[in-house]
Amino acid sequence: MKKLAIALVLLCALPLAAAPAARKGKKAVTPAPRDYDNTLATLQTDAGDITIRFFHDKAPKHVENFIDLAANHFYDGTFFHRIIPGFMIQGGDPNTKGAEDAARRYGTGGNKDASGKEIHVKAEFNDTSHKRGIVSMARAQDPNSASSQFFIVVKDSTFLDGQYTAFGEVVSGMDVADKIVSAPRNSSDLPATPVRIKKILLSQAKG
Repeated sequence: MKKLAIALVLLCALPLAAAPAARKGKKAVTPAPRDYDNTLATLQTDAGDITIRFFHDKAPKHVENFIDLAANHFYDGTFFHRIIPGFMIQGGDPNTKGAEDAARRYGTGGNKDASGKEIHVKAEFNDTSHKRGIVSMARAQDPNSASSQFFIVVKDSTFLDGQYTAFGEVVSGMDVADKIVSAPRNSSDLPATPVRIKKILLSQAKG
C-alpha cells in the first residue's frame, strides 16, 4: 500500500497547484471531425518519434480529447516536464511553452475554454493494465480532473490500474521514451534538458 500511495502522489502532486490566469484572447479548442477508432498520433520530439494508437472503445472521451487537442496544435512546443526512471514520462502541460523561469508552474496547466475555465474529462477507468508502453492521463486528486497532461509508462506499473484512465499505447518509439526517461533530472523530476514535442502528426491506421 505504501508503494501505491507514493506513486499516486508522484502523479498527482504537481497538478494540484493553482493554475495561472488565462491569457487574453485564448480561443476554445474546436473539435475536429475524424475517425477516432483508426487514428494514430506521431509525436515528433527532439529525441525522435513516438507513435500512439488509441483505445477508443475503452476511453472514448479521453481519446477524442487528446486527438482534438493535437489537431488544434495544442501540444506543439510543449515538453516532457517530468521523468521518473523505471516509471514514466509526463507531458502535455501548456505552461511548458513559457520561459524557463516559469518552471515552478510546470505541471499545473491544462486545456481551458474561452473564459479561462479548465476543461476536464470524466474518468473512464477500464480493464487496460498499465504495462510498459501504455499511455494514460495524469490528473489531480479528483478522478475527474484529467485535462491535457498525459504520461507514458516505461515499466509495468499495474498498481495504477483502476486509478488512471489508460487510453492508448505506443506502437513505435519506446526507445525514444527510454532515452527521455534516462536523461539527467533535478529533485523535482524536471529534466535538465527537457525534450520538446515539436508537433503531432495525425494519420489513419492501415488495414
